[in-house]
Amino acid sequence: MTAGGFFAAAPDAALAALFVPFESGELRLPADGRVLFLRARAGVGLREMAQPGWLCEQGFLPFADELGRNGLRVGEAAADEKFPLVLLLPPRQRDEARALFARALTHVAPGGTLLAAMPNAEGAKSGEADLAKLAGAVQHQSKHKCRVFWSSPDTSVLDDRSLLADWLALDAPRDIADGYVSRPGLFAWDRVDRASALLAEHLPADLHGRVADLGAGYGYLSTQLIARCPRVEAIDLYEAEARALEPARINLARARRECGREVAVAVHWHDVTRGLTQRYDAIVSNPPFHQGRADLPELGRAFILSAAEALLPDGRLLIVANRHLPYEAVLASRFHDVRTLVVQEGFKVIEATGVRG
Repeated sequence: MTAGGFFAAAPDAALAALFVPFESGELRLPADGRVLFLRARAGVGLREMAQPGWLCEQGFLPFADELGRNGLRVGEAAADEKFPLVLLLPPRQRDEARALFARALTHVAPGGTLLAAMPNAEGAKSGEADLAKLAGAVQHQSKHKCRVFWSSPDTSVLDDRSLLADWLALDAPRDIADGYVSRPGLFAWDRVDRASALLAEHLPADLHGRVADLGAGYGYLSTQLIARCPRVEAIDLYEAEARALEPARINLARARRECGREVAVAVHWHDVTRGLTQRYDAIVSNPPFHQGRADLPELGRAFILSAAEALLPDGRLLIVANRHLPYEAVLASRFHDVRTLVVQEGFKVIEATGVRG
């Protein structure tokens, strides 16, 4: 666990591959030192290469905090700001990646370069092909089981803005199943997650007062609290991924209109493992248990510990988890009463009450 409370990232092969063209002499850093790094990740290579003129953008709060702890400037480029070099670590989800390629190109200065790296197993060839569709000729190298590819955009290609505009729009919040709004790349972004739905079905109708939803994504469980628990007066939604916050606000606004009663709601960009500043009558969560493609049950346990600290003495914690995840021991260490409400389709819903002092 890092000083900020989140779990440190495993060595990132794509980040190492990203700097190979500079090591080989294929590319040089811009003379003015101005670089925009989208979806930036902290790492040894970045610390060695970065200069004061670099701007790192990262919407996942624990990773953004890690960049800051490494002394890097973290923020968001202005819409019309241009850079001679834009770096990018594209995501696996293709619509999200295409939108990010398009946005990155809007920040490339005339004569500048866009450089990206992706693991071979996560769509690197498709990513390179997509960049070529937008920017024209692309060069590439391979290293660390990744592909690093770059382009100095063809002005004539970029002058045809239709494809660029279409791909930029791919990141906009959109309607998905069952009346929700989401966006590509979020957890279970295009559906209602089965585990969360199981927890929703077993939310006690007598939940009341102020409730928190930890790791809330686009807000499904919070909307279900509004619909199913008429005594809930206020909901705080906590989510570390900034891209989830706008869909969550839209979904909560719809749920409030449909329920026909006043429920105070607040959406927080927050790393739950840092703890919570409010105290709650109840907390619900479908806690994350992986980082990237690796299982990380310690993350779910950290959510449970933060929840226990934030609950009032008579508060209740309701979580859903994959059946195999070993959360019972940490629950028993922090609560007097722990019971499994249901085991179904490989998931379990657990209620814990009686917070230990």
